[in-house]
Amino acid sequence: MKKHRWIVKIGSALLTNDGKGLDKPAIADWVAQIAELKKQNIEVILVSSGAIAEGMKRLGWETRPTDIHQLQAAAAVGQMGLVQTYESLFSKHNIHTAQVLLTHDSLANTEQSSNISATLNALLEMGTVPIVNENDTIATEEIKFGDNDTLAALVANLVGANQLVILTDQGGVYDADPRQNADAKLIDKIHVDDEKLKQVAGRTGGSLGSGGMYTKVLAARTAAKTSTNTIIASGKTDDVLTRLHVGEVIGTLIKC
Repeated sequence: MKKHRWIVKIGSALLTNDGKGLDKPAIADWVAQIAELKKQNIEVILVSSGAIAEGMKRLGWETRPTDIHQLQAAAAVGQMGLVQTYESLFSKHNIHTAQVLLTHDSLANTEQSSNISATLNALLEMGTVPIVNENDTIATEEIKFGDNDTLAALVANLVGANQLVILTDQGGVYDADPRQNADAKLIDKIHVDDEKLKQVAGRTGGSLGSGGMYTKVLAARTAAKTSTNTIIASGKTDDVLTRLHVGEVIGTLIKC
């Protein structure tokens, strides 16, 4: 049976329980779902935010710093907790993980991006789950992706993924901002080139993350360049990944 490839991106607000440290029960649930996907012949690359937020928690910082070197330091501290958590939780399912830290420069460089692609392919063939994050400790403002939505889409391009799943703390893309308009309706399916996408996607993110719905829509457009469909859905939905696999309509499907 031919294997499918999914890129699953989980944002900071979900992973860190909105800044209260890593939400290990929630992470354990997503890990269990990914383990089930692997049993169904789906190769998964996990693009995980959360390093800076976890570092802030460990360092006792309540406000996200603006200084790039403080952000880099927080990322270095938080990355340790993030990787430890994933490694321990996936090991319960007899799955090895691999840490892959990338920068914009590394993906923009043809030779380096080719090497990254080969390494990710090798890791998938070995049955591991690569955990991808931006290498915040060496990235500067000029070369930062700005959010892991963009990174996830670029990784999808790199490995020819069938589907990009962006898990967020919102239900998907709405026809108005649901935080301000109680009558906002969820868009369950839309084409990537539909102008409505640009109109309804907000440009602002939460205090912990740097990507709003706008960056997720842009990521879907980037993923579409290699014929990858994108689903934006709430990570708080029970069994969201396994239910998406069996065809349930959850969140917003952005078709290419």
